[in-house]
Amino acid sequence: MSRAWDERGGCISVFSPRPLPVLRGNGRGLRRVTLGSGVGGCGRSAMLAALWAALRVYAVGVAVTMVQLLRRLRGGFRPPELPLQTDRVAIVTGATRGVGLSTACQLARLGMRVIVAGNDEHRGHEVVARIQEESGPESAHFLFLDLASLSSVRSFVRDFEATALPLHLLINNAGVMLDPRGNTKDGFERHVGVNFLGHFLLTSLLLPALRASGHQGRKSRVVTVCSSTHWVGQADVARLLGQSPAPCALAAYAGSKLALALFSLRLQRLLSALGDPVTANIVDPGVVDTALFAHAGWGTRAVQRFLGWLLFKTPDEGAWTSVYAAASPKLEGVGGRYLRDEAEAEVLGAARDLELQGHLWAESCRLTGAAWVAVGE
Repeated sequence: MSRAWDERGGCISVFSPRPLPVLRGNGRGLRRVTLGSGVGGCGRSAMLAALWAALRVYAVGVAVTMVQLLRRLRGGFRPPELPLQTDRVAIVTGATRGVGLSTACQLARLGMRVIVAGNDEHRGHEVVARIQEESGPESAHFLFLDLASLSSVRSFVRDFEATALPLHLLINNAGVMLDPRGNTKDGFERHVGVNFLGHFLLTSLLLPALRASGHQGRKSRVVTVCSSTHWVGQADVARLLGQSPAPCALAAYAGSKLALALFSLRLQRLLSALGDPVTANIVDPGVVDTALFAHAGWGTRAVQRFLGWLLFKTPDEGAWTSVYAAASPKLEGVGGRYLRDEAEAEVLGAARDLELQGHLWAESCRLTGAAWVAVGE
């Protein structure tokens, strides 16, 4: 019996000595490769690599939950105190569930007009009705956005521009983990396509609106939701973009979060160099009790079900750092920060590597067709 690894990092048992044809993502689409007994990437070495990568991600998760537990035992989490901001418009991706939903609700309570961006139209209109009931008829609107499709990203931006609304805040919140649906419509590995490249193109297309709405003393803001798992992402552009398959799906997820950190820090450098009235920051919500774990292993889901109330943050608690980054006067004009629990935290050193940032940036522009102004090193 031989074994092969599919594009999601799962192990396929093959009860035949014949080579196995597999479709594998290469960053631009799918290519057909033939895997057989003893071929590179298969067998014991591949299994060990996948196990090691998964263990590193789980180790980060355990460490974060222990920190959260200690904080809860010492008095818990408290929401940030923020002023009303009735003249601001925010887009929140993935705002129909989990942390994104809580973020949208909290921004609306501050008086902002929120664009609920998501790929479930029925659910999106339900969320808008809920927010409007609490915060007023003009507090929320739904626009369809499927980050797994670059065409949908472009359509979303056109739909937003048709509203003639200003844009002061972009919250890049949406994400997937261990999603079993395979590659995106554009052929990208799903974690890469949804978590990173979709947001990369979205930010590029919305930057003119953000620039137009910001000014010195009241800048627009881009807030990108990352994760502590970026610490174990592999700092290799081919891996980060799914052109070289990750050893397992958890490694691909961690890589997508490292890519977001690299992107956000590079974006802030670009904005500063051009003197733009826009800032970019990264936020880490922690381990939150949401549907993100729906496709995780039974052990993780069991912990979430029986101990999530103690170890995990609630969606509201997970959203507080995003809301803080979006609305705190203390962060006016401040960019390039990595924030956790409403305070600055350390980002992986590799995320500040200018050469790595530049390489990832250039390749992401090529893959998405995004047009960014270059900044000299």
